[in-house]
Amino acid sequence: MTLQQLKYVVALDTYRHFVKASESCHVAQSTLTLQVKKLEDQISAVLFDRSSQPLVPTPIGEIFIMKARRILKEVDELKDIINDDHNQMDGEFKLGIIPTLAPNLLPLFIADFIDKYPDTTLVIEELQSEEIIEQLENKQLDIGILATPLQEPNIREVPLFYEPFLIFTDENNELLQRDSIAVDQLKPKGLWILRQGHCFRNQTLNICQFDVSEHHRNLIMEGGSIETLKKMVRKVSGYTLIPELSFDRNQDAPNTVHFSDPQPVREVSIVVHKHFTKERLINELRKSVVAHTPDHFKKNTRSRTVTWR
Repeated sequence: MTLQQLKYVVALDTYRHFVKASESCHVAQSTLTLQVKKLEDQISAVLFDRSSQPLVPTPIGEIFIMKARRILKEVDELKDIINDDHNQMDGEFKLGIIPTLAPNLLPLFIADFIDKYPDTTLVIEELQSEEIIEQLENKQLDIGILATPLQEPNIREVPLFYEPFLIFTDENNELLQRDSIAVDQLKPKGLWILRQGHCFRNQTLNICQFDVSEHHRNLIMEGGSIETLKKMVRKVSGYTLIPELSFDRNQDAPNTVHFSDPQPVREVSIVVHKHFTKERLINELRKSVVAHTPDHFKKNTRSRTVTWR
């Protein structure tokens, strides 16, 4: 017995005519006739007296149809509950975001979002990627924003944009003499990277294809940030990779050079547990972020996505 069969029976009771009932259900008459007969065979009861014109329910059919109408009404109410939940944005939601995104992405969209949705409260915390994944799994976090893909079976990913990597060097570095840099032109010497735990560190090493053990000085900035790396490059020497959102045109232009095509980019996504139901919240967050990020962050054939896992 299926809900669709119950719908056919109720339609047949409503119209008392096979053709009209099938038209109301947008199916062929043969389909409706077959499914009603199949249901009658399954329950070993005749629901309609087909010898009457128009059709009339049998005594047991009347009882069955009354119950079927109640069941279908309950199903519709369940759907309404789910739809209301999907559209619900009021309340407090916990959002985790990785440190290499938070200081540059949040100021772009968050004021506009909270002004537009005053009944939505976002409790935001900077977390490492693995912490976001763990807290989503444990239902301690509602939403995350981080670099993907993750390939986690219990995590749903909603891509937002594809952020290019840039090369940030000291002002005397020969890299600045070129219009763009190919990945294979980078050398291990002088590279500054973030401490272990940052997905951006892994992406940097994946782009450069360097082995940290090859270097003769400490390249790991314990407790480091993108801004710390930039200051170290300016004051000490060398180079680092930065995400484009951290690029300050007024201060960083003399130190920055682009990669040549295909440019390495990081995919940034909203991530939620696969059972998270607030679809409208996800969609409105996505629209707000996309509206405040550059157009060239959209996926294109001139870029390649760099993974970190």
